[in-house]
Amino acid sequence: MQVLRGFDSLARPFPAPVVTVGNFDGVHLGHRAILDKVVAEARARHGTAVVLSFDPHPSRILAPERAPRLLTTPEQKFALLEAAGVDAVLITPFTLEFSRLSPQAFVEEIVHQRLNAAAVCIGANFRFGHRQAGDAALLAELAKQLGFSLHVVEPVVVRGQVVSSSVIRRLISEGDVRAAARLLGRAFALTGGVQRGEGRGRQLGFPTLNFVPDQECLPPNGVYVTETVLNGDLHPSATNVGVRPTFDGSRLLVESHLLDFSDNVQPERLEVLFHDRLRDEKKFPSADALKAQIAADVTAARRFFAQKERCELQLAKKDSPAQ
Repeated sequence: MQVLRGFDSLARPFPAPVVTVGNFDGVHLGHRAILDKVVAEARARHGTAVVLSFDPHPSRILAPERAPRLLTTPEQKFALLEAAGVDAVLITPFTLEFSRLSPQAFVEEIVHQRLNAAAVCIGANFRFGHRQAGDAALLAELAKQLGFSLHVVEPVVVRGQVVSSSVIRRLISEGDVRAAARLLGRAFALTGGVQRGEGRGRQLGFPTLNFVPDQECLPPNGVYVTETVLNGDLHPSATNVGVRPTFDGSRLLVESHLLDFSDNVQPERLEVLFHDRLRDEKKFPSADALKAQIAADVTAARRFFAQKERCELQLAKKDSPAQ
């Protein structure tokens, strides 16, 4: 997948581009429905599936006091877009001047003239142009005038909830990583460069791999059932997000204890997938009390994975052809 920054980096026009526009923070199930349509249309036309995105997030320029904490890093987002089948991401610098483009000017100058879109795919709630004055109805009129196809994708609803980045951010901030995963279509993930700690976990009998998270949107401090990606493999784990109050810590760390894993490794980076929340982080009266609680947390994590395995086996039996 190509990642291009600005139109000046576009050496030659995309062949038959099928374009969608947005920030795609989280690349959740609602985004995936749009991306699936983009990719399908591009393949049908032997064209190019293109995402037109912005940097920084428009709210950082227009309303910085209300700018959201982003769910994904650029690297995570690009990987998810590539996995969805996108061929190219074109990142346009978002400035005050750019924000003042009228809806018609945005479509005529950017979508039509600069990209020469053969088709455009958007969500039903898509807004564009100065003060977000443009909507799907206006875009449909402009598509007819300018000669490109328009495909409008209806919102995705999961358990009565319309999937959106803002809802997922709220769920993450509340610690409901299980519900967030349903809307994302995958587990929420934190990444970061591994940092050597003070060895507290090893002293307690529960060694951890530690990192400061790259992401802006974080779950509240506490202990979670997780899987940790190590050298491309998934390892069941129990993870603490917090400041280690028992030892009067102050710096936020993600500390992941891998279950049934004893190798002495020190990878450069880690990714941790969050499945469920066990408890709040709290200060214990002693190291022994903390050790006992960690043991209970590990037991709870093991129960989670054992139940998950049983459910997966039942589904596999249900889906297998009759003998």
